[in-house]
Formats: sequence, structure tokens, C-alpha cells
Amino acid sequence: MNGYSDFSQYYDFLTFNVDYKERAKYILSIFEGLNHDMGLSLDLACGTGTLTCELKKHGVDIYGIDASSDMLSIANEKARELDLDILFLCQKMQEIDLYGTIDTCICTLDSINHLDKKEDVQKTFEKVYLFMNKGGRFLFDVNTVYKHKNILRNNTFVYDTDEVYCVWQNSLLENSTVKIDLDFFEKDGDAYYRSSEEFCEIAYEKDEIEKMLADAGFTVEKVFSDMTFDDAKDDDERIVFVARKL
Repeated sequence: MNGYSDFSQYYDFLTFNVDYKERAKYILSIFEGLNHDMGLSLDLACGTGTLTCELKKHGVDIYGIDASSDMLSIANEKARELDLDILFLCQKMQEIDLYGTIDTCICTLDSINHLDKKEDVQKTFEKVYLFMNKGGRFLFDVNTVYKHKNILRNNTFVYDTDEVYCVWQNSLLENSTVKIDLDFFEKDGDAYYRSSEEFCEIAYEKDEIEKMLADAGFTVEKVFSDMTFDDAKDDDERIVFVARKL
């Protein structure tokens, strides 16, 4: 996984359809339903920190980690503008080294899919388990194999915003891997400047993820269809896992 230096500049513009306020409320509702006090929380792969800030506004004692210093630079700026005291650390998911233990970890918007290989997913789960207090919860979402094979596949998407014109090209590879090529065109006066980014997303079957969680020591409590409290279905594009450290 690369540093997303170019992608970070346009990430917020290209995720304009993500309702972070509602997603924060959804996460809070899940934990409320489980009677779980979030306590000290980690937003793993926090990106530009929008969700971290939303949860902080709700009183969650939270900090963020991301592998991209460029993403974190934007996250820090957001927190300062909102007068929110949030610590952001630059670490890879599979190599996190925390100062102490946490009660809750969230990892959203298919960040787990961005890990380069299955071994890195397993290492991430093990690291989260290592630094989590007993009774802690790990909530994360993933894009599904169904989405990779039926929605993303070999399709091309175009995003035309006031800030940037982006061509998003997917290539479906083996093992439910999608290679993503992004070309950004930003207008400056009469000229357009092009930059590019590429990365892969890997999807896993639900039972594969459950086994990796179990191997790390977690007990899976719930698997929801995204933004609902319904059990996950075979044709879901994104599903949400909630695991517990006993």
C-alpha cells in the first residue's frame, strides 16, 4: 500500500457522498445496543480524520492512526479548525505500536480491503487484539466479494467536481482483487494538471474474515449489512463486523 500522496489531496472531494455524521451516529448506536462504553477509542486508518472528528464531537475519547502522512496532515488541520484535541499518529495498520491499551477500535470505509495481502489483515487483527482491554470491541467494515465481482469489476467511473476531474478505472484480478487506477485532472487557469495514483483492494469471504478474527483471539458478535442493524446478506456491497475480546 502506498502513501496516497496525490489521493489525499482529493479524498474528501471524492467521498462527498459519505454521510460522516450519520455514520458516527450509526457506530454509536451499535455500541449502545451492545451496552458497550467506547472508553478510549482508536480510529484505525482514519484517513483525513472526518469520522474521528465527528465521534470526538459526540464526546468519544478518540485518536487516529493512518499510514499516510499526507492524509494525517489534513486530519490535523481539520481538528485544529474545529478546536478539537485529537492525537493523530502515522503508523501502518499491521504494525501499530500503541502507548497503552484501548477499549474500542473502529476501522471504516473498506480500509481493511486496502491491505496488500491476507497476512497483513491477520497481523492487523492480532495487533488490535494485543492492545485492546478485555471486553473491548473491534468494529470494522469491508467491501465484499460480491461488490468486487459485480459492481467494481472492470468498470470505469468518472467524478466531475468543482475541485477536480477524476477518472477511476478498475481491473478485476484473481482472488477477488481489484486494481484501481486513478487519474486526477485539476484546472489551474487555462491549463489542466494531471496526477495519478494506483492501489489494490482485496475482498474476502465473510467466513474467511471470521476465521482470521478467531485466530487472533476475537469472538464475532455481529455482522451487519452496512448502515443497518440487519444481518449481513450475500448481495451486500459492504458489511460491518463487530468483534469482542473476551
